[in-house]
Amino acid sequence: MAIFLNKLFKIISILIIFHIIEVYARGPVYKPPDVERLTDRFNQLPVNQSYNVSFGGSNIHVTDSGTNADLSLDKFTGSGLVSKNNYYYGFFNAALKLPAGFTSGVVVAFYVINAPKCIHISNTSDSNSPNFQLSNADIYPHNHDEIDIELLGHEKRREWVLQTNMYGNGSVSTGREEKFYLWFDPTQTFHDYTILWNNHHILFLVDNIPVREVIHNNAISSVYPTKAMSVYTTIWDGSEWATRGGKYPVDYKFAPFVVTMRGIEMEGCVSNQKDKARSCLKSNASSTDFVDGEQFAKLTSQQRMGLEWARRKHMFYSYCQDKNRYKVLPQECNA
Repeated sequence: MAIFLNKLFKIISILIIFHIIEVYARGPVYKPPDVERLTDRFNQLPVNQSYNVSFGGSNIHVTDSGTNADLSLDKFTGSGLVSKNNYYYGFFNAALKLPAGFTSGVVVAFYVINAPKCIHISNTSDSNSPNFQLSNADIYPHNHDEIDIELLGHEKRREWVLQTNMYGNGSVSTGREEKFYLWFDPTQTFHDYTILWNNHHILFLVDNIPVREVIHNNAISSVYPTKAMSVYTTIWDGSEWATRGGKYPVDYKFAPFVVTMRGIEMEGCVSNQKDKARSCLKSNASSTDFVDGEQFAKLTSQQRMGLEWARRKHMFYSYCQDKNRYKVLPQECNA
């Protein structure tokens, strides 16, 4: 009996040691503060109602009666969706479950930018780097606007990095990246990634926790996004830039890499493309100016605490601290 207990103790000790090593390798885990769930204020939309195919249609599969979409990357192509509408400002959310395993070089993006021609998604599961991004590069090739959430696969197993960025009026020569470690494993379940963009500020949120705020002030007004943009969700091969200059490229023996999306929310000022002048149409029953109103003009004290927590505990890079990159820091860094 003593021998059995001794062996059992050794096994448990080894398991504990391995667990400690794994936790240490992934960095410290912190419990996020409680914040208001902004995502609860908006209605969720089906994939087919909110998105069209941007590219890689054969790698996009809509499931669960249109509520979920699987986007995959293989050695032939990545895949992407683009919103049916263009927006002058808005609240945009996607709940994503990221690929597990070795994902170095894989980029999943959620962003805002202008849309190319698209094809319609059928309401079936066999419709032909998630990256969440807003942009209008196709309509304004030399002075486009863009707001990015990019999730970067890492050479370490199950580890992902969150990168945020913003361009206005084609200011691509000035990277405004900020990078964060996540406080959870994004491959185990769905987590919300959100962009709030209006005339007051741009907010990047993860599970409703603000991680970055870009305030619309005089220092940044010349490069603040103001033109109509579309919402994209994509997954693609970013080996050349996302992995220390290509040191750890995508290893396609682990393909396909699949990101699953649900929890789609899009509410804001919809561009009337038939009218060259700026105009706003209601995207649903709520007020067109709701997202640009007082409720979304400033952070609450609770949200401010969440922002400070995220930046203190999890941010590991900000362009405003990169004096090697910029001999003179961008004007907004000193505002």
